[in-house]
Amino acid sequence: MRSGRTHLGACILLAATTSLGVLPVPRSFAQVPPLVRSSSVPEPVARPEGSTDAPAPSAPPGRMGPGSQAIEGSNLETYKLLRYDEDYSALKDPSRRTDPLDVLKYIPLGDRDDRYLSLGGTARPRFEFNQNPFFGSAPSNSHGNNNDLVQRYMLHGDLHLGPNLRFFGQLQSGFETGLIGGPRPDVDVDRFDAHQAFLDLVRRWGEEGSNSLTLRPGRQEMSYGSGRLVDVREGANLRRSFDAARMLLKAGDWQVDGFWSKPVRNRPDVFDNDPNPHVSLWGVYAVHPLAVLPDGHTDLYYLGFENKQATYNQGKGGELRHSLGTRIWGRPMPWEYNLEYVAQFGRFGSGDIQAWTAANAVRYNFDKLPLRPRFGVRFDVASGDRNPRSPNLQTFNPLFPSGAYFNLANPIGPQNIIDLHPVLDLRFGEKVTTTADWNFFWRESLEDGIYSLSGAPIRPGTPSRARYVGSSPSFTAAWKATRHITVLASYVHFFTGQYLEENPPAKDIDYVTVWLDYMF
Repeated sequence: MRSGRTHLGACILLAATTSLGVLPVPRSFAQVPPLVRSSSVPEPVARPEGSTDAPAPSAPPGRMGPGSQAIEGSNLETYKLLRYDEDYSALKDPSRRTDPLDVLKYIPLGDRDDRYLSLGGTARPRFEFNQNPFFGSAPSNSHGNNNDLVQRYMLHGDLHLGPNLRFFGQLQSGFETGLIGGPRPDVDVDRFDAHQAFLDLVRRWGEEGSNSLTLRPGRQEMSYGSGRLVDVREGANLRRSFDAARMLLKAGDWQVDGFWSKPVRNRPDVFDNDPNPHVSLWGVYAVHPLAVLPDGHTDLYYLGFENKQATYNQGKGGELRHSLGTRIWGRPMPWEYNLEYVAQFGRFGSGDIQAWTAANAVRYNFDKLPLRPRFGVRFDVASGDRNPRSPNLQTFNPLFPSGAYFNLANPIGPQNIIDLHPVLDLRFGEKVTTTADWNFFWRESLEDGIYSLSGAPIRPGTPSRARYVGSSPSFTAAWKATRHITVLASYVHFFTGQYLEENPPAKDIDYVTVWLDYMF
């Protein structure tokens, strides 16, 4: 039965391509020109053009925030993190169709150029080797190992019926084989379901319709800023979506997105995903140029969050949390910078919430040196609880963060943490990128414990009085083999520190993952 499920998603992609007579084969890949890096001028259709609608404010290419390794391992030189932001209207000109699969990207519907269907998809098998997961407290065999194979298959259709009406739908299948203890809830297994299904109603004004207001109700992915608080969870097997109502405004230099949403729970069977009845997310997110800084931009946002079943080291209770944040970022090459600051307040149980985070990242590109090294440093601090016996709570909540926050192993999450994170990227030609980095972790508060990426407490704050949690070096290599295929391999180690040694088990972690990401 499992083998039948395993091949269901592959059959979906196969049927979609064979029905149009464009089944991709290796010989076709050899005809595709090399990928063009974002710093170069691309071929006319080497990558999607910007969406004609007001896009959700998102990170610049090669973002320096959470999940950057997962981004490197996805073919985002050619495609976009949010597939609905891709715009293939330029392919109405047959001379710009340079790839065998371009026939799928612009399927005309009638005589009008702005009425067309665009198809796309993803297949990503991934192997994981994990020794001593969660420092030895998670299920494993007699050698401390827990290995698995996870698979992701996605297929989407983007229907444009003129400049003001659009439908977008995406199917998702995810499978897991071999994990001791069974698949991880919400992130591993979903046999078949609607991952996205939304409608765009657009009102345009100004010169050549440069300003627009878009109403977008339905199931959809959302990603804001550098993915620190709201992200699609690219690093996990199953991505994250929301049942939401959104209004997207593009007016002059302003992009403003207002929304109300509930996260979708990925369930293992067919068409059984549903909005989480206990959790809600709403807010306003705005992006505007910041002229006082070189290539400066600023994000200003408010996010409201409710969880009726929240759990912290302090205990369980209802949570109503408000986040006010700003992000200042730019790429005045060869420098890049990404600075983000968030204050949180609200109620947890019978107490008040007062929490915060500060995240700083800078990077310098040595493009004239061999291998074009790119060196950066991240320094993140997220507050922890000051007194577990008090009803008040100071633990920062990252809400819906990237699925690969510090590295692809995800041993801990960004709560009650101080993280110093140097990173070095090397580029071997246009197709191979390697990343070597090292995270150093300390507890921000000695009264609070550490948490998983999902927010679950994994070690208590006491009895240890140690601050040092440990360090985690990793090495990642990504090969963009063709326009459609990327191969990633990553190794992560975690050296446990005094805090974990005083809150055993405290075994060092070794983690290896390899995936092949095929996108069209």
